[in-house]
Amino acid sequence: MQLLRTIAIILLVYYGLKIIGRFAFPIIFKRFVGKFEEKVRNQQQQQSSKSEEKIGETSIDKKPNSAKESNKDVGEYVDYEDVE
Repeated sequence: MQLLRTIAIILLVYYGLKIIGRFAFPIIFKRFVGKFEEKVRNQQQQQSSKSEEKIGETSIDKKPNSAKESNKDVGEYVDYEDVE
């Protein structure tokens, strides 16, 4: 008797989750897609506002670092020759 009761509970939980999933999953999916679309729109607006400011001009966002000096203490350069 306990075995039948356990199987019935498992089946009820399984089908209950299946029915709830049919209604809950689309709602959750729509919310996720909506947030993703909003992020994409914000990124597009930011990019378009940057490009509209100076059309045809070159802009540099960051000043390049000063010329780096090579470290002379690294080691000695060895020129290899092919031996036949």
